Parts: sequence; structure tokens; C-alpha cells
Amino acid sequence: MTGNAQLEALMSTAGFLREDGAVGLKVFGRAVSRHAGRDLNHTYVRRWLSGMVPREEKVRRAIAQALGERLGRQVSLDEIGFGKAKSVPADLGLSYPDKASDGITAVTDLWQADLAGVPTLITAPANVGAWNDASLSWLVSARHDAAQSTGSRRVGPGDIAGIHDTTNLFDHLDGQHGGAHARSALIQFLRTDLAALLHGTYSDEIGRDLYKAAAQATLLGAWMSYDAGLHGLAQRYFIQALRLAESTGDRLLGASILDAMSHQANFLGRYREAANLARAARLGTTTAGSASAAAHFYAMEARALARLGDAAGCDEAMSGAVREFERRNVDTDPAEWFEYFNDAELAAELGHCNRDLGRAVHASAYATQSLGPTSSGYVRSDFFATMVLADSYLEQGETEEACRIALSALTIGEQLKSARCGAYVKEFRERLTRVGNTATVREFVEQASATRLWTPQDARTAPNHGDFRQT
Repeated sequence: MTGNAQLEALMSTAGFLREDGAVGLKVFGRAVSRHAGRDLNHTYVRRWLSGMVPREEKVRRAIAQALGERLGRQVSLDEIGFGKAKSVPADLGLSYPDKASDGITAVTDLWQADLAGVPTLITAPANVGAWNDASLSWLVSARHDAAQSTGSRRVGPGDIAGIHDTTNLFDHLDGQHGGAHARSALIQFLRTDLAALLHGTYSDEIGRDLYKAAAQATLLGAWMSYDAGLHGLAQRYFIQALRLAESTGDRLLGASILDAMSHQANFLGRYREAANLARAARLGTTTAGSASAAAHFYAMEARALARLGDAAGCDEAMSGAVREFERRNVDTDPAEWFEYFNDAELAAELGHCNRDLGRAVHASAYATQSLGPTSSGYVRSDFFATMVLADSYLEQGETEEACRIALSALTIGEQLKSARCGAYVKEFRERLTRVGNTATVREFVEQASATRLWTPQDARTAPNHGDFRQT
């Protein structure tokens, strides 16, 4: 990594950094020289990449102009690591934008602040009111208002395909290694490549496709931020993804984002809000014709109601999920992104619900089913289902089997960088304290302590294992 990662990324996007190395730097040096009115060769470029900031403002602006010329848009000095970055308002991204152009500004500012590591943004908690405002705004609106841009870069189908392919790549990495694994790399792609396209020139049809691809990519950024434990940041990405989706007129896409918001709210213990977000997703798509989506919306509502202890409401929502799932047709379902929601995924959701309602036998049956031949194949999903199975056996008094299964989950989790995985482990740890300091528990803790999820790296120097010390 160079000293100025932002400049490196933009030069790469603009085609100035290639495998031929110095040749690309020379080309960039000549481009900057034209705008600066003086000779700036590849040696200067190497210094800028190493982190040196040119003292002359004229040179700094010439660098931005050379990049903007190639990218077909204006490039700011703070975007390349020069100059004084503009202040970031504490509520950046929390509001649901009135205009599509405001949405583009908000999300690009979010990407930039994220890459800059703005502390108030990175450490921000989720805002309950923002969930309510965004869901209501989406429910009552039906705007198709993709922003008109006059940038010099013309956007075409190949550009849209590139966004989809890149998003799919990061989606795979997310499922296999956790949201914290490559999150920053995805945000870098969004801030450079995707931002350049959003500021390009495109027809109405291409614009809708571009906004849809942008919404899906931003949604993935939200999921990865959520999984990494950056909850305030994730919430803002969810809200801006929802606004991008609204501009396409794709109600199912917007509802799937509300569905994701429900998932996060449930994880954060805001169960009423989680249930309402899932209901809003379902109510906003009653005529959309997607049984797959409806099944998942019901499942998210059931997850929230189970945590609230509302057994009757949860049972009704679970029945709705099963009913919709059984009538789905993946070949004709318009919500193609819910294809992953197969028998194993449904079983996993039902396993979570039954565990939270105290129905340990049913929970273990569903969790076992979710880990069967139709498993999703995603490492993190298998980890979650395995931990639910361990929880369920523990509640049934099968401590030895529960510990054996939990150890297998911890082994699965060795390749995952996920705050959510850590939360599942914490919940199992809390359940295990109720068993007492038995020989089985002590043996499990001794083995589990060698794993990253049971004993985080920054805690491995500690001499004890919390509640499981021998006395």
C-alpha cells in the first residue's frame, strides 16, 4: 500500500497505473505538467504516491484536473488526499433525500468520509428515528426521478455489467470471510468507479439500470458494515440505498432494503422497529408478485416477534413465511436476488425463532435441517445455524453435545471477520454460565480458547476465561 491510497486508487481507475509501472507514471506526469504549466516527471508522481503533498496549490489542482480529465468528472482535492477535507455533519446520510441528486451527494460524501475514517461516523450508533422516517418516506412515495448528469463520461451497458460483477465478487467474499474482510476495498470501488459513473452521462433506461446497480452495491456496503459492527454507518448506507432504489421504481428492491434494515434492528435489540420494518416491506409490495420476497419479509417479522416473546404473533408470521415459500417459483419470481432463500435458509430462520421462543427441540430440528444437503454454502450462514444448534442442545440439557457442536462452529468461524459471529458466541457463552463449572465446560473452554472468536486477539494475553475460571 502506498502512502496516499486515495490517489493510487483514482490513478488506477483513470488508467494511469498499469503493469508497466513507470510508463504509466510518466504518462500521468505529462498530463499533470500540461495543467501545471511546468515539467513534472514520474519522480514527482512517485513522491505524491508515497504520501508527499505538493506545496504549490497550482500543482495540487493540476493533479486533480489531470484525473478529472480522464475520469470525465470533477475531482476534488480532498478526494485525492490533498487540501483540507470538508467537515462531515453528524447526521450525514441519516435523512431520506427529497431529490435523487441529493441522494448521490449524500452517498458519495458517506463513501468519502468512510474511507477517511471520520471518527464520529465510524463510531456512530444507529438512530431509531431514522429507520421510521425512511420506511414511511419510501411507503408513501412513488417517484422515478433519476438525476440527470452532464458529465463527459458516457455510461453504457458494459459499465453496468462491471458494477454487477464487482458487487457479486464482494458478496462472495462477504459470505465466506465476513463483512470486515474486504469492506474497505468495496467502499473504495464505490467512491471511485461507481461515483464516476453516477456523475456521467446516460439515457433514462441506462440511468435506471445504473441506479439499480448502485442501490445493490450500496446495500452490500451496508450489510458488510453491519456485519463489521459499524452500525451507525451501516444504517446510513441502508437509507441511501433505499433512496437510490426508489429512483428506479423497483419496489421489490426497496422492500428488500427495508428487510435488511429489519435484520439490523433485530440484531441491535430494537424488536418493535424490526417488526415494523419487515411489515412495511411486505405492505409496500403486496401486488409485486414475489412469493420469495414475501416469505422472507414474514420470516424477518417472525424473528423480531420471537425476541419479543410474542409466541402467537411469531407463529402467525412463521406460517406466513412457510405458506409464501411453498408457492414460490424461482424461475418466474421477479425478486431474483432472493433465489438464495432456499429450504436451508428458511429452516435456519425457523430455527432462530424457535430457539428464541424456548422451543429447543423444534429449534434443533430446524437447525439440523438447515445444515443439510441444501445448505447455502456460505461459511457465515453455516456458522450461524451451527451456533443455533449448539444453543438448542444446551437448552435441552445436552451439554456435551452442545459443546461439541459449538467447537465445530468456532472452527468454521476461524476464517470469518464478523462482529455478528462474535455476538452469537457471546450468547452461547452466557447460556453456558448457567450450566456451572463442570468438567465438560472446563474442557470446552480450554479448547475454545485457542480460537479467534472465543478469545479475540486483543484479549488473548488475559490469564483467565471470564466466568469459566477454576475455583
